[in-house]
Amino acid sequence: MASLSAQQLAANRGRLFKDRAARYGVTLGGIMVLVALLLIFFYLLYVVQPIFESVSLKEEQSFSLPNSDDVEALGMEEQAEIGYRLMKSGKFEFFALADKSIVKRKAGDIIDSKEVVSDDKITSFASTLPVNKQYAYGLNDGTAMVVQPKFKVSFAEDPQTGALERTITPRVEVLNNGEPLVVDESGQALEKLAYESDGDTMMFAAVQGGNNLLITKYAAEENFMTGETTLKPVFHKVTLNGTIDDLIVTPDLRQVMARRGNRIHVFDVGISGQVSERELMLVNAREQGNATGLYLLAGASSILVTHDTGLVTQWFQVSTDKGRQYQYIRSFDAGSPVKDVEVEYYRRTFYTVSENGQLGIFYTTSEADLYRGNPLESSLEHVMVDPRANYLIMQSGDRFSVFDIKNEHPEVTWSAMWQEVWYEGYPEPDYTWQSTSGSDDFESKYSLVPIAFGTIKAAAYAMLFAVPIGLAAAVYTAYFMSPSVRKYVKPTVEIMEALPTVILGFLAGLWLAPIIERYLPGLIAVFLLVPAAIILTAFLWSRLPSHIRNTVTDGRAALLLIPIVILVGWLSFGLSPWVEQVLFDGNVRGYLTNELGITFDQRNSLVVGIAMGFAVIPTIFSIAEDAVFSVPKHLSNGSLALGATPWQTLTKVVLLTASPGIFSAVMMGLGRAVGETMIVLMATGNTPIMDWNIFEGMRTLSANIAVEMPESEVGSSHYRILFLAAFVLFVFTFFFNTIAEFVRQRLRDKYSSM
Repeated sequence: MASLSAQQLAANRGRLFKDRAARYGVTLGGIMVLVALLLIFFYLLYVVQPIFESVSLKEEQSFSLPNSDDVEALGMEEQAEIGYRLMKSGKFEFFALADKSIVKRKAGDIIDSKEVVSDDKITSFASTLPVNKQYAYGLNDGTAMVVQPKFKVSFAEDPQTGALERTITPRVEVLNNGEPLVVDESGQALEKLAYESDGDTMMFAAVQGGNNLLITKYAAEENFMTGETTLKPVFHKVTLNGTIDDLIVTPDLRQVMARRGNRIHVFDVGISGQVSERELMLVNAREQGNATGLYLLAGASSILVTHDTGLVTQWFQVSTDKGRQYQYIRSFDAGSPVKDVEVEYYRRTFYTVSENGQLGIFYTTSEADLYRGNPLESSLEHVMVDPRANYLIMQSGDRFSVFDIKNEHPEVTWSAMWQEVWYEGYPEPDYTWQSTSGSDDFESKYSLVPIAFGTIKAAAYAMLFAVPIGLAAAVYTAYFMSPSVRKYVKPTVEIMEALPTVILGFLAGLWLAPIIERYLPGLIAVFLLVPAAIILTAFLWSRLPSHIRNTVTDGRAALLLIPIVILVGWLSFGLSPWVEQVLFDGNVRGYLTNELGITFDQRNSLVVGIAMGFAVIPTIFSIAEDAVFSVPKHLSNGSLALGATPWQTLTKVVLLTASPGIFSAVMMGLGRAVGETMIVLMATGNTPIMDWNIFEGMRTLSANIAVEMPESEVGSSHYRILFLAAFVLFVFTFFFNTIAEFVRQRLRDKYSSM
């Protein structure tokens, strides 16, 4: 007995150790799951957080340059090592922005200086958009001198460190072989000047005599015999009723805009140089203030108008009944009247210098007021941004300061991502996702609403297909089906969950989608006739004599429906071409589009609903079937013993008791549908549109991340917004799972006493 007791004690100790190990292991596993979720959550926040940082300015260099009151314009090269200034006196001057040991250069040193035109001849000045880096002096004899900075990059070994150091050598180039270009045939002084070039062609707009608008276009012509290129001018003159205050020329050389007070004339310039007035823009002086200046935003699709109230308004072309016309879009408040506006090379960011000496930084599309203040101790006079938008040159008197600017994501705001935004060229504000394009002038559109909507749409149609089939199959298999049949049906359905979704997506996009397009009437007939045939068969079966019905047990009766379903499906698809020919004149797709106004895409929500529903059904079926099958037999037997029918027992006892598990099955299926990637990626067309039309596609959060993440630049706005989309998907799933757990627990508490 003693030895037996020792054995029992050892066994009990072993079991106790195993129980404790299992308990601690399960606890540790649960804790690690929570830790993993928290790590995912905070990592997503870590990547996303920089897009919401405010603009910061840090002074890197400060130096003084003489004759600073003579500055007409500032600029700098791409590496922000050399700056340049164009003087009112006609001098072009390069100066260092950073110390360079190999060439013994310090910030503020004058590198090169050249007088491109005599001071006594200059009457006006013009500059292109920053991306083109050309400048023009208007002269008193009706000509213009065009200059352009050039930079040569070389590498030399530092004698002290032995490392290769980049050296940039600047020079100024005077176009047209140093000869002035005729703008006014009469040879009179150019009072105001605007200039742009697209490489081979140049166009000038000038004011002569206060109200005469001169438009001169130079086109390059090549002599096929000698290969020599000459510039041939086309002159045009327009007389306006009033003094012209401002001129701008678009970089495509197709439009010239002239401002007279609060009136802005827009002229179209044809390829041949012919000019016609396109429209007249009227500034609302009562609400916005009188216009004081006219500027082009990067991309030249938008016009910026400054006002004496300190407002800067944005205008761009919108499709109307009269064609495309300029329309006021939005405004920005600089605090005081603006005396100068500088725009970035590629982004829709612009900088203002106010009369009170303050700097303002704004981004148009997101309507973001990014910065307003004065980083200098004295009044600001000029500002210039480098091509990469990393550095600013600020001038205050003789002092020039170089600032490092952190403004990496100006286009990203909560309103831009979740509200309607009016983009350039669009007829109205809209939710738009379009992250990339082949043009440098392209403006990225990062609205998360279309792809969030697509996620909900795809999940909704998938659940609409999967929930009825999955739950009905689960209830029948668990409650009515005979054990001998169930042992084959249940594993067969569950093993479907192991099918790779990429295979389902492939079949949906390349096989199912063309079939649906070809046999659309047949598919609709299947959805209508198969349920009707099942109900009719059940009704007829109930009217048969009992000795016939008793030959087939209730658990096997559903097998009789298989040939019925196959027959009805075959008839539906077989008669589909005939139905389409008779009812829809042989083109059901055309009927939907022309008669009902319903767009039909081959890869659409219907395809996704069927394919993704097929993928979700095993999840819903497995969990729901286990829940129904696990209902204690004494509950159903007791109900039947008290006289309830099997159907009453099912609806009043079994389903209520199993409701927590059934609800969990539905929510698990929803989670699977929301996070699905490959099926929606291959079967939707990936068009980020917002329409519940079942015959149109969509783009989901998960598919969008999978498609665009490999193409996104690490650290860019696009990259971080994709992580934000992942964060939204994470929060979306977590929220619904939390709600599901709460509801499931309430159902369990309510029906656990049954």
